[in-house]
Amino acid sequence: MIIDNHMVKKTNKKTKASVRRVYMDYAAATPVDPKVAKKMHASLPGIFANSMSFHSYGQAARAVLEESRGILAQMIGADSGEVFFTSSASESNNLALKGVASANKHKGNHIVISSIEHACIIESAKWLESQGFVITRLKVDSFGQVNPQDVANAINQSTILVSVMHANNEIGTIQPIEEIGKICREKNVLFHTDAAQTFGKLPVNVQKLNADLLTASSQKIYGPKGAALLYVREGVKIDPLIHGGGQESGLRSSTSNVPAIYGFALAALEAKQNMAKEMQRLKKMRDRLQAGILKSVEGSHLNGHPQKRVPNILNVWFEFVEGESMIIQLDLRGIAASTGSACSSAKLAPSHVLMATGVKPQEAHGSLRLSLGRYSKESDVDYVLKALPIIIQRLREISPFKKSEEIKS
Repeated sequence: MIIDNHMVKKTNKKTKASVRRVYMDYAAATPVDPKVAKKMHASLPGIFANSMSFHSYGQAARAVLEESRGILAQMIGADSGEVFFTSSASESNNLALKGVASANKHKGNHIVISSIEHACIIESAKWLESQGFVITRLKVDSFGQVNPQDVANAINQSTILVSVMHANNEIGTIQPIEEIGKICREKNVLFHTDAAQTFGKLPVNVQKLNADLLTASSQKIYGPKGAALLYVREGVKIDPLIHGGGQESGLRSSTSNVPAIYGFALAALEAKQNMAKEMQRLKKMRDRLQAGILKSVEGSHLNGHPQKRVPNILNVWFEFVEGESMIIQLDLRGIAASTGSACSSAKLAPSHVLMATGVKPQEAHGSLRLSLGRYSKESDVDYVLKALPIIIQRLREISPFKKSEEIKS
């Protein structure tokens, strides 16, 4: 079922009233574009075979695989031979860190990451530490930005890789990637960036960004889940995580998911065609949503950079409110949102991203991420702006946080 915020409704069991459905969690996952889904479905009978097979069925699948690789390579300014397909952005990020570490351990054992990376980078770095690698975690400022000079200062003779995400998945802050990449290039250190939240939304060019490795994902741009890519600049040494039949030039063995990869390429073409217009549309709605919340809800605060951020993500925190309660109350009114990264939503610990920006644990627990997308409408913003102040007021009336503050005062 394709998301249509105007047509899809559910019933509130308590009130028996019809509730409008509003999806504002596009940063976690996007629905598959109907045009992409239709073309994928039509292609299935012709690309079912193993793309490594030499017969005509296999070669038909191989042709679609390589055509898709070419489309995605062109979109990021790379050569086809530098694009390798994986199953997810998490796999691509694991492959980037662990693969580079394994292949270059004779050169050094030091890796630099930012303190606000996605969990798959954070956990990969922890694992590498257990294997004897030294990890430097760079601090960020109150807006969630890395200072390029801190990158330069952190690099030493043992440094083999720097990994800093293009834009943060929780607060949307865009990093000065070009400058960071230039520093790494000058110091002869490999540079990786996780572009899962920017590819298809902002222009992403590996040459301009000075990236040696770059991650992008299908499911963030209205393509199917199960397809992602890792760009690896020609000449960069990297070891595989998965061994087997030698697919993806031996870097990622496993029978290629050709239909999903084809959908990834179709979604990328669609995103490219409408990128500039869509960026402006989403920014306008996000800014109106932000202004409305900060004006109508006393004790609300913006997380992240006010200007340097992706156009579709808004993260705010509310005084004396608990985030999970907000999500439940919003969902009862048909609004899908998040307290942060969907990949970490089962954890009770406060967001490591917000904590890194200086937000206190209690404040981080009161955060809300609203992320807009292709099917978001102005009327959806109106609906959220009407519902949210009521929810916050009711939650504050029963808030243990507020009562504890009253006791202190």
